[in-house]
Amino acid sequence: MAQEEVTQSHVSFRDVKGKYTGLFAWIFSTDHKRVGLLYLYSIITFFLTGVVLGIFMKLELMAPGRTVMDAATYNAIFTLHGVIMIFLVVVPGLPAIFGNFMLPIMIGAKDVAFPKLNLLSWWVYALGAIVALSSLFMAGGPPDTGWTFYAPYSFKTNTNMLPAVIGAFILGFSSILTGINFIVTIHRMRAPGMTWFKMPLFPWTLYGTAWIQILATPIVGITLLMIVGERILNIGFFDPALGGDPILYQHLFWIYSHPAVYIMILPAMGAISEIIPTFANKTIFGYKAIVISTLAIAFVGYFVWGHHMFTAGMSGTALYVFSLLTFLVAIPSAIKVFNWVSTLHKASIQLEPPFFWAASFLFVFMVGGLSGLALGALATNVHLHDTAFVVAHFHYIVFGGVGFAFMGAIHYWFPKMWGRMYNTRVATVGWMAFFTGFCFLYTPMFLLGIQGMPRRYYDYVDRFHGLNVVSTVGSWVLFIGLAIIIINLVRGARKGPIAPKDPWGGKTLEWTIDSPPTLENFEEIPVITKGPYDYS
Repeated sequence: MAQEEVTQSHVSFRDVKGKYTGLFAWIFSTDHKRVGLLYLYSIITFFLTGVVLGIFMKLELMAPGRTVMDAATYNAIFTLHGVIMIFLVVVPGLPAIFGNFMLPIMIGAKDVAFPKLNLLSWWVYALGAIVALSSLFMAGGPPDTGWTFYAPYSFKTNTNMLPAVIGAFILGFSSILTGINFIVTIHRMRAPGMTWFKMPLFPWTLYGTAWIQILATPIVGITLLMIVGERILNIGFFDPALGGDPILYQHLFWIYSHPAVYIMILPAMGAISEIIPTFANKTIFGYKAIVISTLAIAFVGYFVWGHHMFTAGMSGTALYVFSLLTFLVAIPSAIKVFNWVSTLHKASIQLEPPFFWAASFLFVFMVGGLSGLALGALATNVHLHDTAFVVAHFHYIVFGGVGFAFMGAIHYWFPKMWGRMYNTRVATVGWMAFFTGFCFLYTPMFLLGIQGMPRRYYDYVDRFHGLNVVSTVGSWVLFIGLAIIIINLVRGARKGPIAPKDPWGGKTLEWTIDSPPTLENFEEIPVITKGPYDYS
């Protein structure tokens, strides 16, 4: 413990008496910390729902033929699993939770630039979630198109497509509002002396993410509206029978959805960039290179959507260009990995749960990234397209990258957010089970994909059976690890030892204020005179 000082004389943001009490004190609060926690509790609820749906999918795939559900139910479940996990969990995940809670504190501000807009973004998020999930309970049943809503099936199916599409459309507004708020906050509310290159790396990644949210999200919003127009008004955007083009849908969808991957992964990289120097007790290696890489990923990420469509039908020139750009976007990601590993070189490393999550993030992110290069190459893509290999790559990047960074972030900032400590031994056991289960769950899918097992199928031939059994058992181990983690954190939040200001020895501004923070974070706005990771 770097500091043992506990300042209980201050009133934490949780204990401040306002106009409302009870639940209303939370859902009508404009305090950025409460808004961040509102997102946390909402997203965790949806995450657990998505996990349960995923386990049912793995149970069905445990053996060939029907195991626990029929094909139509499987299609509905994997669609809901995708919609919930993508639109309700991983896209808003780190920016909405830790961005809202930590961004103003890390740049020395009392709140975000537009607190009421910030609360509105959560309300819009809640409304979008309700609309999307209402498709479950309406006549016709949940949508069965997959989370991509691919045309032409998305306007021909008789299931409840419209609520899911409109829900996703509404959720986009929440993302845009959050992005606008973060950009203005970073531009206008940094503490005196905090120049751009004295700003911590997590706010930098939120900055890059916010631009993607603002510029790319409207594209998918318009695309989803076009689906609504096609289904209700029979306007021929995507239906060849009406003069439309189904390939146009794929272009519009992936112009947003590939940059959306970076909405998910950039804040994850930011959280890892905070954890590693703290537990290495060392200034991060190549700060400016990481900043430039963040902006490069955000920029180049706009131009690689075509690699999702190598087999859909494009010109030879387009194929080569998109393949080349896919390899180019890997360069800034590789620079970040190099800098994180270099930071650990000859460091005095503290082996605590946040560091374990950060180290395992490096592993799963590299596996996910390198497997992405196999999909970015034209020849191998044709062989692996629409196989289980893609599912494994996607989950190593999105669930592995974002999920492990999320777990690292919550274990890292937990003392600051709740003012209490969790049991680090139990947290380590939870991490080991989660990491082991994750590897057993998704690694067999690489092999299944190489052997030719298609994705999104509820049945398969006998030769894929053994690896599917391993994958299903891995899902059980992962779930056990997740249960251990959640129980430990909940117990820590309620009964854990009081946390000091700086339990890990961090150097950024959040570790200079009380745990948990007061309503306005700082008694006096700090004046910044040095960089964020000064361990000299």
